[in-house]
Amino acid sequence: MSAYLNALGVICALGRGQAEVSRSLFAGDCGGMRAESGWVPECVVPVAAVRGELAPLPAQLGQQSSRNNQLLLEAAVQIEDSIRQAIHTYGPSRVGVVLGTSTSGIDEASRGIAHYLRDNAFPGDYDYQQQELSAPANFLADWLQLSGPAYVISTACTSSARALMSARRLLDLGLCDAVICGGVDSLCRLTLNGFTALEAVSAERCNPFSVNRNGINIGEAAVVFLMSREPAPVALLGSGASSDAHHISAPEPTGKGALQAMRKALAQAKLAPEQIGYLNLHGTATQHNDAMESLAVASLFPGGVACSSTKPMSGHTLGAAGALEAAFCWLSLTHGRVPPHVWDGHVDPTLPALQWAHQGDTLKKPYLMSNSFAFGGNNVSLIIGEAP
Repeated sequence: MSAYLNALGVICALGRGQAEVSRSLFAGDCGGMRAESGWVPECVVPVAAVRGELAPLPAQLGQQSSRNNQLLLEAAVQIEDSIRQAIHTYGPSRVGVVLGTSTSGIDEASRGIAHYLRDNAFPGDYDYQQQELSAPANFLADWLQLSGPAYVISTACTSSARALMSARRLLDLGLCDAVICGGVDSLCRLTLNGFTALEAVSAERCNPFSVNRNGINIGEAAVVFLMSREPAPVALLGSGASSDAHHISAPEPTGKGALQAMRKALAQAKLAPEQIGYLNLHGTATQHNDAMESLAVASLFPGGVACSSTKPMSGHTLGAAGALEAAFCWLSLTHGRVPPHVWDGHVDPTLPALQWAHQGDTLKKPYLMSNSFAFGGNNVSLIIGEAP
């Protein structure tokens, strides 16, 4: 049975809401990626931040205040009418919440700990639940007064892709009639310094699959889908996951785990590789990830498939990346266009050639795949498509 993606709320460096994000996405607009100081000591690094003020949380939920939850609320409010209608139709115990995150409110916690070390007391607005990984799902459930399943998946950069898989399972098992699913991650110093320590952060805008690629840029985003059995034009047709457990941070070099996830997604969707019209690559612009992914893609799609990495525009939004790039596929299907591959055009001769999408390209086939890969060899592939 299909799981329909009835509504989409999105906020990221490309904009707020479907209209703004679509305009920037299909134009290949990297204007949201800006070099900033203050994140990493004595460094200026490009980050893809959401600019401008975020709406405060409702007063009664003030203890749960964090940038993560503010981003999440901004996305959820965009589709609040659809969510409220689902709650009215099915009841608060039959609507679930499944989200992915890797940061939660750790930035607020870091500032709270710094305050404690300096003054031997936490600041008045500090609350431990801000930093719990479960915080985003708890916040949405509290805001909407839901009593159905509500939880967070945190598997690094596949977190929110797995959240969509998990949401579908809740529908398949009959535990929910609708699920609010997606992901959220906010910029924070802990992750930026961590990736810098791994020598994985580029000092320039990331350059996926180029011979000159030298690392990632980090961004922030919140994405909320309403998934149900209620027919809609867009559906999650298939998903596949694997865990090759090759290394704690480096991908398995031959791409076998990635290939397994993509094949599982195709099998569940009952599609052949040549039916896929567009592939959103994980495409982090690190040496090892791009090499591994290009091998896997070239193996699965010997005839080629239009593909791109959208991370030069959005940044790598970590736990939100899987849902964000699924949202890009949702928008592509809705508009009949594909996001261009933004890079310097300098081919790496050691990688198999891929078929890059260009600005203005249209979607030729109504099935789209999105890849997400994570530390520990965790791989997920999703297929978004025209509802049957």
